[in-house]
Order: sequence, then structure tokens, then C-alpha cells
Amino acid sequence: MFGEKNSENEKLNSISTALIEDSENGFDLLDDEIELAGGEWEEPEDAQDSIGRVMYDTPAAKDNTVTVLLPSDKISEVPSQSLVRIKCKSPEDGGDGRCYLGAVVQGPFAEPDGLRADAPIVITTTVRGTQFTPRYHGRVQVEILGEEIDGSLVPPRFRPLPNSYVKPLSSAETEEKLKLAGEVRLGLAVGYENMPVNIPSSRKDVFPRHLAVLGTTGGGKSTTVSGLIGKLTESGVATVLFDTEGEYTRMMEQTDDVTMLKELARRGLTPKGVENVTLYHLVGRETSNPAAPRRKQFSLSFSNLSPYAVKEILGLTDAQEERFLKGYELTRNAVMQLRIFPSNDEEKAQLLELDEMEEGFPRMTLQHLYDIIRICADTVAKEPTQTFLKSKEFFANREAVEKIVHTATLPPNFFSWRKVQGSLARLLRLKIFDNDTAPAPDYDRMTKPGNVTIIDLSDTDSPQVNNLVISEILRGLLLKQNDNYDARLEGEPIKNRVAVVIEEAHEFLSAERVRQMPVLFQQVARIARRGRKRWLGLIFVTQLPQHLPNEVLGLVNNFILHKISDSGVIDRLKRTVGMIDDGLWNRLPNLAPGQAIVSASSLARPLLVSIDPTPCKLRMVD
Repeated sequence: MFGEKNSENEKLNSISTALIEDSENGFDLLDDEIELAGGEWEEPEDAQDSIGRVMYDTPAAKDNTVTVLLPSDKISEVPSQSLVRIKCKSPEDGGDGRCYLGAVVQGPFAEPDGLRADAPIVITTTVRGTQFTPRYHGRVQVEILGEEIDGSLVPPRFRPLPNSYVKPLSSAETEEKLKLAGEVRLGLAVGYENMPVNIPSSRKDVFPRHLAVLGTTGGGKSTTVSGLIGKLTESGVATVLFDTEGEYTRMMEQTDDVTMLKELARRGLTPKGVENVTLYHLVGRETSNPAAPRRKQFSLSFSNLSPYAVKEILGLTDAQEERFLKGYELTRNAVMQLRIFPSNDEEKAQLLELDEMEEGFPRMTLQHLYDIIRICADTVAKEPTQTFLKSKEFFANREAVEKIVHTATLPPNFFSWRKVQGSLARLLRLKIFDNDTAPAPDYDRMTKPGNVTIIDLSDTDSPQVNNLVISEILRGLLLKQNDNYDARLEGEPIKNRVAVVIEEAHEFLSAERVRQMPVLFQQVARIARRGRKRWLGLIFVTQLPQHLPNEVLGLVNNFILHKISDSGVIDRLKRTVGMIDDGLWNRLPNLAPGQAIVSASSLARPLLVSIDPTPCKLRMVD
């Protein structure tokens, strides 16, 4: 038996020896063939370090996008929003040699090799035993940003060809291509390990071209706005904030919120308050932070308000508007006849340039107007008693004032006169106009570089009053910026850069209000247009973007979009905000608190950003 086994082993050994000799001869022949063909095959230089290839187009392919396939071990190198370079093969290898820059807008997805993901065999093996599941590869959809020619990015004329090589850009090159440099840090780009997203405060196409911060309650708008104000201050931009809820009145203190502190530490940021903050509140109204170190009361000057804007803000009917404007005309005549204004030749020249669509009549007070309206109402009602006049100038010149009214033709219906009188009386009772104990806001200080001014409107409880305040202060800021712009040396850049934040912008400029108050909107539109050249930028903040009219959105060039669930609002924004791809729009309804889609003129393309936590204290954190 042992002899038979030895015989078999000898046969096996001889067979193995013969196979080895044949294989060695075969390898020798193969080496000869390789040498005759020019040597071993080497991957083209363009293909080195590539992670994927461009796929063939399918009937479902879309313009300006291509599908890229990559091995499973390379999927992590192309997260969403990452940039890639697509290099077509050289003409010698059947390509055109073009080079493109693209961004991942969908994916990465994982697909089984050679099978559909929903194929029955894949489903069965996955459910019954994962040891039999097929291998997989990655797939991403890439949007073509442009063709690279001599280091410049130009609009693409062609599509990348199939089998073109795809390489991810390094972090440094990605930052450069996306144009993320700037002094105002917003947060970190989602999809990258640590890539800060910054926007410049010194470029005229960003803040002076106006910004909108939109999103539902709890999306993180307050965190965005407070962080933005802090960064603008550090960059030397003066900021004015209309705070309707008193939420930002403690910004000068550092945050003590546990969640914010943890997030700040995780990102290597330091909690701190905003410097150079002055808190203004209307005279006779309370502030939500009475302990603020720099707290000032202010009043409004009625003569700064256009009568056409005032009548719109008061919400008068057509009949009441007619009587209001008649009373305003008679008050103006009385102020001129009594030489309250103009009182000299210089003021007479000033009167020739007066535009009452922009401003009111100089030195006319709300009390002046109320006294005249009351005389008119008493006259039409044929009241026998003598009208009480509270303004000292009119009281001292009663006969002259009454003569102006009695010689005029007054519209009848004393009920409408009384309604106008009542509306003005409500404003008078607030004691916020022409108050000697509280001067007008200091616009010179408000526009100084690095200063922050918070207008606390939390105690007014009246959209009408808020709108009057916003209207007057916006006009005062524009006039001051005109002076700052004219005072600079010719050719020198303006030093006084100003950003104005309007919280709850839908209450000030809703679609309904724009229809009811076209004069007020035209004032804001003029401020927006003129402010662009004078470094006066508006930042509209609202949780109800559906109430903002197209006229307001048309003024805005830059957007920070937090979570918005209303599909109708999203569709409307799609028609307004350009360049945002469908992949980002699809994410908008499901964004986590603190995440936002940022579309700014300085960025090469819109990005999904994880906004930095605020380092300062907020009274009500979203």
C-alpha cells in the first residue's frame, strides 16, 4: 500500500515540475511581448490620484451636471458640497483634453456593483445574510461650475466626456475657489472637517447690497444676527439694530447659555459680549435692559416725517386722509405766517428745495398739527366754545391762527375730522414727539466705525409707532451718510460703513402694508438704492418671509436661509434667489437649528453652513 502512495506522489511531483517549467516559459514569453509593446502599462499622469470617472449620460441626464462613479473606498473623499476637478483624456487617448471644475450637489450614494439596488437578489441577500451581499461603488452628481482655461474659470461650452478623470480639490484650493476669505465669519461649511465660511465687510457688493435673514421660529436667526453684529463691529462697521422684542438688549454681556458655551468650546471660540453698544429707547417707554451701561432716551421730530408717510402709517381712510392733508396745509400756512419757519433768507432758500414726499415741514410739531385739526373739527361741528390751543406759538397768536382756518374752505362731515383728531391725540399721549427732555438720536455717533446702536422697541406695543421710528431713523441715517460721503476726500473710500438690521421686517414691510403704504415703501426703496453707494446696507430679518412682497425681496442681493417648511415660500424664493441648486433647496425644510443656506455675492456658489454659536447673551434664544 505504501508503494502505491509513493508512486502517486512521484507522479504529482513530476506534473508540478512540468507546470512550473511551462509557466516560467509562459512568463518569459509574456515579458517578451510586453517589451515588444513598449514596456509595462502605466496609468496616465492625469489619472494619478484620481478617485472616480465620469459616467455615460443616460436619457435622464440634465444639462450642466454629470454623474461620477468611484470605488467604495473613495466615497468619503467627496462629501456633499465638495469641489472636484474633472480632467478629460488627451486627444491621443480619445478625449479633448479639457479641464472642468465642479461641485457635488447630490450624493454620495452607494450602489451595488453590476446590479440595481432594488434587484430581488440584492434584497434577498441583504435580508437573509449579509455575507452574500455584492460589493458596491459610490455615485455622486456633479454640477459643472465652469471650464478652467489658463487658471481662469469660464462658462463651459461642452460637457466632460465619459471616463474623464475626477480628483477632489484640497482644502486650501477649495477655500480659494469658493472665495471663502473675509473678516466676517459665519460658521463652518457642512461636509468639510473644518472649513470656515467668511464674507468680506469691505466689498460693496455684499452688505451695501442688502441682506435677508429668513427662517421659521427656532431655526437660529437670532444666533446668526447677534454673531453677525459682533463680527461687523470687529471689522469697523457701525451697526444699528431695531429690536422689536428686546431680544438683543444684553448683547454687551457674554453668553451664559450652557449649549452655546459647549459649542463655542468645540469650535475653539471664546464667549464675549459685543463692545461699544448704546441702547436707545423711546422717551416714556421702558427698556428690557434698564441696567445697560450706555442707555439713552430719545424722541422723534415730527417735522422729519413726510405727511404722506404719516397718513399711511396711521391707517386713515380716504375721507380722513383728505382732512389730514387739509389740516397739514393749514398748519404749514400758520407756521410760515408766524415766521416760525422760514425766519431768514437762508431758510427761505431751504424751503425751495423741500420735498414733502421725503420729509415734513421744518419746525412743525405734532402739537401744531393737532391744534389746527381741532380748530377745523370744532369749526365744522359749529362748536360754540373757544378751542384750547396747547402750542405756545399758536396760543400767543390765536386770532391769526383762527383767521387762517376760518377763511379756508374745509371739507364737511365733522365725524371724519374727529377721527383724524383722535388718531393724532393717541400719538400725542405717547409723548414721543418733539420732547425737550429727550433729544433726537445722535446720528454722528451711530455711524462711527465699530459702534453698535440698539433701538429697543419692546415696550411700544404698536406697529404704527415702530414704523414711525424706523422711518425717521432710516432717513436720519441716510442724511448722515450723505454728509459722511461728501466729507471724505475725493477718491478716498468712505470710513463710515453702516449696516441697519430690521427685526420682524414683515411688520414694517409686509405685502399688505406696501399696498396700503406705497409712500413709505418708496422711501425705503430710495434709501436702499442710495445707501448702496454710501455704504448704508439694510439687513431684513423675519420669521414670516411669505409676508415680504416681491418689491422688498427685489432689493436684496444676499440671503441667509434657515429652516423654511412652507413649500409655497420655497418656490417663491427659488424665483428670487439665484444659483442655489436643487439639492440645497430640498434640504431647506429639514435644516437643523443653526444650519443655513448662505448665498452671498462674494461666494463662488451658495453653501450649506453650520452657523457659529453666538458668543454674546440673548434674552430669548431660538
